[in-house]
Amino acid sequence: MVRRREIEVFSLSFLDAICCGFGAVIMLLVLNKAGEPGIIEQARVDRRELVAALERELAEIRGETVVLERDMTAVEAELAAGRSLLARLQGDLSRIRGQFAASREEGVSAEQRGELLAARQKLTDEMRRLLDDYQPPAEDNPVGGIPVDSEYILFVIDTSGSMFQGPWQLVLRKISETLKVYPRVKGIQVLNDEGKYMFPSFAGKWIPDSPGTRQRIVSTLAGWNPYSDSSPVEGIAEAINTFYEPGKPMSIYVFGDDFPTGQVEAVARYVERINQADEHGNRLVRIHGVGFPTQLAGGRMGNAVRFANLMRTLCERNGGTFVALATLN
Repeated sequence: MVRRREIEVFSLSFLDAICCGFGAVIMLLVLNKAGEPGIIEQARVDRRELVAALERELAEIRGETVVLERDMTAVEAELAAGRSLLARLQGDLSRIRGQFAASREEGVSAEQRGELLAARQKLTDEMRRLLDDYQPPAEDNPVGGIPVDSEYILFVIDTSGSMFQGPWQLVLRKISETLKVYPRVKGIQVLNDEGKYMFPSFAGKWIPDSPGTRQRIVSTLAGWNPYSDSSPVEGIAEAINTFYEPGKPMSIYVFGDDFPTGQVEAVARYVERINQADEHGNRLVRIHGVGFPTQLAGGRMGNAVRFANLMRTLCERNGGTFVALATLN
């Protein structure tokens, strides 16, 4: 009987085949993983760029939000100021109507009543001395109720084209009339509405009063035409910040016709901050105004109304008087 050969399951050939198979699988895995680090790094870069882009968009959105909030706050402030102004104007209208009705009954005009109110101020001994020799002119007072109680006077004059090419001769005449109302003062100064000095050699200091000084002011003013934006704010600020000194009563006279830009209430509050009031409500300096109706003749009613409203507000809050001329004659 032939003896069969025993079969060895785990022979050398079988193990070789198994090992080769495992080797092939491992090789495939190694080859497959070789490209993954680059892909992972690119994915990280892409994510960083996406995060940076999102952060930039977030910053832009926050910036736009801040701008919108600021604009909204400004609009709300303007709206509140407008409502306050409307309420005050309505109150003024009711008061004027009441004064007009009372004046008709009592025979006293509203203008005279305003003159009496504006003239009330405690006079110092020096003010009384300056007024001892003053004799009112026989004709109507040229500055209509403006109190003559200051030792120093400063003019802030609008030198824009509408003034210089229009009622300039009338401006010269009103300046002369205002100076005549003050027989003697300790100092005079002239600025334009931008705060530019008529006489640069006297910048920042008072010009001593004399007949020659007054004549020189009027003659120089005839051809004086520096740049102007028709807003008296800069001139008023320069006048108060530079020339006010305690114990030196001072009045500012604003001559103008136009207020094209800016908020009346904002300007009034700014002037109040620099022309501070004492415990009795008295301001550092008086602010008076004289308005010329050039804008009415030119058809720019809005600018004329804005200037009148600005000067009425400034004069009312700073112890002064506003005089609006009816004609350019």
